Amino acid sequence: MSLSTRLLPSIASLRALEALDRLGSATAVADELNQTQSAVSRQLQALEAHLGIQLILRERKRMILTPAAQDYVNEVRAALQQIAQASLNLRVNPEGGNLNLAILPTFGMRWLVPRLSEFSKLHPEVTVNMSTRLLNVNFAAEPFDAAVQYGEGDWAGSGHLKLMSEQVLPVCAPDLIAHQTIAHPRDLMDYPLLQIQTRPQAWAQWFATFGVSADKVSGTMFDQFSTIMQAAIHGLGIALVPDYLAQSELKSGRLVPAYGSATRSLGSYYLVWPKEKARKQALTLFRDWLATQAETEDGLPR
Repeated sequence: MSLSTRLLPSIASLRALEALDRLGSATAVADELNQTQSAVSRQLQALEAHLGIQLILRERKRMILTPAAQDYVNEVRAALQQIAQASLNLRVNPEGGNLNLAILPTFGMRWLVPRLSEFSKLHPEVTVNMSTRLLNVNFAAEPFDAAVQYGEGDWAGSGHLKLMSEQVLPVCAPDLIAHQTIAHPRDLMDYPLLQIQTRPQAWAQWFATFGVSADKVSGTMFDQFSTIMQAAIHGLGIALVPDYLAQSELKSGRLVPAYGSATRSLGSYYLVWPKEKARKQALTLFRDWLATQAETEDGLPR
């Protein structure tokens, strides 16, 4: 897409506006950008003149962004972050081949990272930079090329590759149910049911597969599977977790199934990318390799 240079303000003036929004004063902006206060003021005035709109309300010694300027600076900040990230990528790997990837913490640690050495051997020219995210990525606001996310594959404006279906299993410390008889899923309601922050309906959905209504499940909330697993190990309650995460703990006996066997959950794990990044070489190589690691519909490796 070609843009007229008349529409593009200087980077220096945009940096000054973004810093003013964060810091709240021209003095603080000048310190951060290593400029004089008068230079910062001139840049802000030049930006207003360039755009033909007032961006700043000047009240005595205070400078306040207008509502329109606040909306504008949010978009500018994302663009500046992308420019900074692109510059860093070029410096780190002048030959190209950087992939900025967001990953779910526990899935990334247990499923993806152990496989990455194979990709590195096949494509040493590609550097995979990873950051953890608990929620789905907003590609318009964050400088990621792709993300590993959990869901049902319905992300608008994005391409996706299914990596693995998920089966969940209620697990707990052996002592928690050692002298009890759990004959039916509803019996679990007599125990503390540990919950994961990003899946508030997980227990209700699990109970529903057995025909049990459980719309108001209460229990301690955790933000990651790694912490909820530790809580279950130490007897704080029953955790509903993906079965692949609990394999070693079940094998060692630190956890036991609280009821039955694993059941298919509603979501799956996907590699997701914005369509405008679909042809990026590093992403194409990574996506093609990851397709060889993904499961088929029957749960077997391809």
